[in-house]
Amino acid sequence: MTLSARPLLSLILATLLGSLAAPALHAQGVPAPTAWNSLTPAQRDVLAPLRQQWDTLPPRRQQRMLEKSEQWVTLPPQKREEIRERIAHWQQMTPAERKQARENQRLFRQLPPEQREQLHAAYKRFQQLPPDRRAQLMKQWHAMPPAQRLRWLHRGQGR
Repeated sequence: MTLSARPLLSLILATLLGSLAAPALHAQGVPAPTAWNSLTPAQRDVLAPLRQQWDTLPPRRQQRMLEKSEQWVTLPPQKREEIRERIAHWQQMTPAERKQARENQRLFRQLPPEQREQLHAAYKRFQQLPPDRRAQLMKQWHAMPPAQRLRWLHRGQGR
């Protein structure tokens, strides 16, 4: 066998082994990749922000998103649009921003239910403000040093 034939043989062998292993992995609960074109129109509509990356996503992530999309397609159009916007926003975040968001979610889930409810209520009030007032408050918040933010939060909770 010549030296140049070895890489070709290795490629053929790897492809053959991969095709033999795929059914075994699928049988063990590892999902097979799902092509974008095989999604239903409703799934493609909800998952539209992921279209460019869909075929390169790991199969487990595809499966997780498909499972979620089954719930989302039953929602009213306005809620589905909110989900599309959240997916698009997540896709645009840097890895560091995503890590921080996950940490914030983890911390939020650890709060007592009454504190979570207070935060939800405060967020709803914030969302009802006019856009210019929200922007002004966000600018003030970002300008505050961490210690001042904590004092402001504690003062807002009646402490």
